[in-house]
Amino acid sequence: MHILQPKHTKLKPDEVKKLLEKYRITLSQIPKIKATDPGIPEGIVGGDILKIERKEEDKINVHYRVVV
Repeated sequence: MHILQPKHTKLKPDEVKKLLEKYRITLSQIPKIKATDPGIPEGIVGGDILKIERKEEDKINVHYRVVV
């Protein structure tokens, strides 16, 4: 992983359930990211949810993506 690349973390099934309940959304409503994207870690397959932590100035913004 490059120093400028945001941190990508695979969510566990219980974390996915909490995320969907918290925002009252379905899996299909989460933005997509391709499995071939060079930024995602090895071992990630379609259907996995990634938590992406982007550092902007002095705070960390969290984004979620589903791998397709």
